[in-house]
Amino acid sequence: MSDLRVTLVQSMLHWEDAVANRAMFEEKIVGLKGSTDLIVLPEMFTTGFSMRSAELAETMDGATVAWMREQARTVNAAIYGSAIITEGGKQFNRGLFVKPDGKVTIYDKRHLFRFANETDHYSPGKDRVVVEWRGWRLLLQVCFDLRFPVFSRNRGDYDAILYVANWPEARRFPWSQLLIARAIENQCYVAGVNRVGMDGKGIHYSGDSVMIDPRGAVIGEVEPSQEGVAKTIFGREALDDFREKFPAGMEADNFDPRF
Repeated sequence: MSDLRVTLVQSMLHWEDAVANRAMFEEKIVGLKGSTDLIVLPEMFTTGFSMRSAELAETMDGATVAWMREQARTVNAAIYGSAIITEGGKQFNRGLFVKPDGKVTIYDKRHLFRFANETDHYSPGKDRVVVEWRGWRLLLQVCFDLRFPVFSRNRGDYDAILYVANWPEARRFPWSQLLIARAIENQCYVAGVNRVGMDGKGIHYSGDSVMIDPRGAVIGEVEPSQEGVAKTIFGREALDDFREKFPAGMEADNFDPRF
């Protein structure tokens, strides 16, 4: 199986302005054609971390999903980010993994951030989702999920974890340390994408977007508090070799797989 070229896009966000955000990210994505297999955008990349879920929500037939399909097809790469989606009378902070052929895999954020009242405005997801892309199995996660290692425990079913976030600067240390922990304990690659700038509630974000190898080493990053792009390669041979030579998971404790 081949390596996977991964690109993180760290950016500010126009507060609650999906049209402006789609246009902004389109400018950033267009130049990536031919250089990457996967592009990762921040959490709620069309709106920022807003609690006006009912007013801002789109459907799966709406403009953002259509835009992601168009961008993925144009650059011939998969795109992952989250947006506010309504379905069945409920609103979700929904991870959207879109392939160039238009297929969309969804992951609804399970661990909602109660401290910002996300639990009052969104419904939690239930299912853990792993998507296959170009020979790689990718676990889809959103922001606060990072703090819950049992949910992301590797059961031999994925090769990398993708985290998209609006993670405040005030808690940047846990962000950086937990991303490393998830890579080490699960013997996998990790990509964590966060936004920068200040949102409409006056909260500051420093980004600290990073990619980490299965040993816990940083292999790609964007300068903190700056807009930018980071590219790296997830190496298949290196991953398989490390897991074979150091199969730490064989001694792992069993957890109830139900969540």
